[in-house]
Amino acid sequence: MARDGGGTGGAPLLRSDKVLLPLMVTTFSGSLAMMAFVALIGPIARVAGLQPWQAGLAVTASGIMWMLGARPWGLASDRHGRRAVLLTGAIGFTVTYSALCLFIHAVLQGAVPPLAAFIGLVIGRALVGGAYAAIPAAGGALVADRVPPDRRASAMALLGTGSGAGLVLGPAIAALLVPYGLSAPLIATALLPFLALLFLWWRLPAEPPQLRPARKAISLLDTRLRHPLAVSFTAMFSVAIAQVSIGFYALDRLGLPPEAAARAASTALMLVGVALVISQSIASRLRLAPERMIGVGTLVAAVGFGSVAFADQAWMLGACYFVAAAGMGWVFPGFTAMAANSVGPAEQGGAAGAAGAAQGLGMVVGPVAGSLLYMLAPALPYVLVGLMLLGISLSVWMRAARAETAPGFPE
Repeated sequence: MARDGGGTGGAPLLRSDKVLLPLMVTTFSGSLAMMAFVALIGPIARVAGLQPWQAGLAVTASGIMWMLGARPWGLASDRHGRRAVLLTGAIGFTVTYSALCLFIHAVLQGAVPPLAAFIGLVIGRALVGGAYAAIPAAGGALVADRVPPDRRASAMALLGTGSGAGLVLGPAIAALLVPYGLSAPLIATALLPFLALLFLWWRLPAEPPQLRPARKAISLLDTRLRHPLAVSFTAMFSVAIAQVSIGFYALDRLGLPPEAAARAASTALMLVGVALVISQSIASRLRLAPERMIGVGTLVAAVGFGSVAFADQAWMLGACYFVAAAGMGWVFPGFTAMAANSVGPAEQGGAAGAAGAAQGLGMVVGPVAGSLLYMLAPALPYVLVGLMLLGISLSVWMRAARAETAPGFPE
């Protein structure tokens, strides 16, 4: 395979590839830490004397820096090697997240005035997001280097199970440790990135000293990436809208009191993590083309998100989110593999970084669009997401139909 980059050649099983396990551990620890923070930001903001919009801006800062940092990290991995960028990003994430946790501990002790707390939270989250952007960018490029095109979607799905497990355990650990104080979950989760960094350094194989193809920068406007970037943006845009709307939906549409609404939202988001782990585990055992995986996944996710508009009980809300997440579990590895298969070996880092930038843009735009639409009608954000995902599904099926008559994917 010309674009394996001297890696697996397709012979070993995906689980035998030496890069997958350390990458899974790294994404698991990062996802868990960031989700624990999201679960705690409301109480932290209340104790610090911050307004809800200030807490929201602190969360959004991470998405902005992810958007800005993903492409430079991916291009850096083309120039300096995947291992160097992965370790640099992991070190940056470990240091910045630990510093953020220590800062929050000081805030909770009353040692920081509200304005300084707000500024510190925004800067801290921005640094965390900017550092973490290196992991999916360089990690996706590394998998593309080592796994042949027909197995990339499966490999990305297996890698995604680590992130899905973090989505489940992050809020769970926060809930388990919060009786010991709001600082307790942060201190506990700050240890995980450090352990993951050591594991990554130990298990990630060194890149052999061999001639590499000349690395080429890739434009965000490159026509080969137009479709995968559209899928990437839509996927994260949909997830961001769903995250920002669910708590308010439980309050207003379901008519639940605040405590019950929080439980309903937390349960639904936990089911999202469970569905992601299950669906991505299934996808990792299949050798589906990325277009087919995205076509099915967006269709299922559209049904799940669109059905929220009809949910009037907490169990229905949880079921809709479970179905939506089951579909999205195929979409995320699908568009990563689609981006990798759209370019040559010298452009893998740039393609992975571009996909990350599109995700970051969705993370930034989604909450704003979701909030504005929700003000008009609670069901509108979910209707929009359902229609957008249906449009993506249709476009991808059309692309797959054209590909069947062509000798292969575009190089």
